[in-house]
Amino acid sequence: MAVQKPSIPKGTRDFKPTEMAGRNYIFNTIRSVFEVFGYLPIETPAIENLTTLTGKYGEEGDKLLFKILNSGNFLDGISPVADPQLPIPGYRELTPLISEKGLRYDLTVPFARFVVQHQNELIFPFKRYQIQPVWRADRPQKGRYREFFQCDVDVVGSASLLYEVELIQIIDEVFSRFGIETTTLFNNRKILAGIAEAIGSPQSLTDITVAIDKLDKVGLEKVCQELKERGLNDLAIRALQPVLLMEGTISDKIETLEGLLKNSETGKKGIEELKHLCSLLKEMKLRNKWNFDVRLARGLNYYTGTIIEVKANDIAMGSICGGGRYDDLTGIFGLPGVSGVGISFGADRIYDVMAELNRFPETIQQPTTVLFANFGPEEERFALQVLAEVRKEGIPSEIYPDASKLKKQLEYASRKQIPFVALIGKDEIESGMVAVKDMNTGGQSLMGREEFISRLKNKS
Repeated sequence: MAVQKPSIPKGTRDFKPTEMAGRNYIFNTIRSVFEVFGYLPIETPAIENLTTLTGKYGEEGDKLLFKILNSGNFLDGISPVADPQLPIPGYRELTPLISEKGLRYDLTVPFARFVVQHQNELIFPFKRYQIQPVWRADRPQKGRYREFFQCDVDVVGSASLLYEVELIQIIDEVFSRFGIETTTLFNNRKILAGIAEAIGSPQSLTDITVAIDKLDKVGLEKVCQELKERGLNDLAIRALQPVLLMEGTISDKIETLEGLLKNSETGKKGIEELKHLCSLLKEMKLRNKWNFDVRLARGLNYYTGTIIEVKANDIAMGSICGGGRYDDLTGIFGLPGVSGVGISFGADRIYDVMAELNRFPETIQQPTTVLFANFGPEEERFALQVLAEVRKEGIPSEIYPDASKLKKQLEYASRKQIPFVALIGKDEIESGMVAVKDMNTGGQSLMGREEFISRLKNKS
């Protein structure tokens, strides 16, 4: 049998210990902020029924769902040509016949399913956070992966705009702790719906939001071209362009929108919510920037109110956090009238930003504090006793696996950046002392077990 070259699917990654130290620092920091604001953890399965996932992310999102074959040998013996049960004109017809489940696309839709399924066990408003991987069959590129972690925080059971303010406070606190300067942009889906009404294309709201969502990536000309391909007429596209090019202060933008949307009740409601949100945010002492951007669309179908997106100021990385208000998501699963709002931190993009900007603390990777050298069977047995005492004190420690030359053992400690090496030979066994080599200074000292453990504690 030929030797197989090891590989992993495109858009996925292995993480080495140094990378995991950085990732765990991100997860732990975000988790601690979530908990300070009173959110509780949950987890949901990696796979969901396709009926749960499809139709929630728009046409573009449905194309990016990873479908799972019903079983590993499900297609054995089936001929697509001969079997009348398998009409094969396209994947839409084939998928339900061979695949009933899919990898989750995000954490929000599974959360809505969770809320409905467990509604009698929850206290509303229900505040939850969730840190788990999601999967999208996207084209891999910088900052975009097929498997990536999301760190979600949501509250369902209240329509209060105080929760939008709270989420923006969470954003500000998280990125302040990371030392990343950001700008939080927000818009309101009702304003976008009002704009669609004002340009005479209320039925095209989804098409408009999907196209506008690509404005930063492809530019105005290609967005207008896509809108035309999606069925908007030239008059509607021309009427939309001034909105997409709108500049000025928040007050200037609101004034312009109030004139444009004066005949749209939906649009006026969106402006009212926007003004209230801005007035509340002005009272907060946020450390990072925030702004209203009428061009922010976020092309997910389930948003109904405020939509939020966060970008790093010092690096081009796209969105590193985003979310919004959804009023109807639980209704799809049989529980109407439960409003929710949430945001999702993209841990993988945040990692890339922190790595590029060198924002990780030097102390995030907790190396082994002490290595016990191995001088032979008798010394090994004694060293294991001391090692057990050290570990009981919660001090990261290990013993070299065999009695190699001391130089080799010290090189091992040096390469792993272990600050201390415990040298226990026959003299140390007889005296009950421990010889400790400081790998940073090269100095060596003899001390009792209590002093030895105390010194390790002060350094660990």
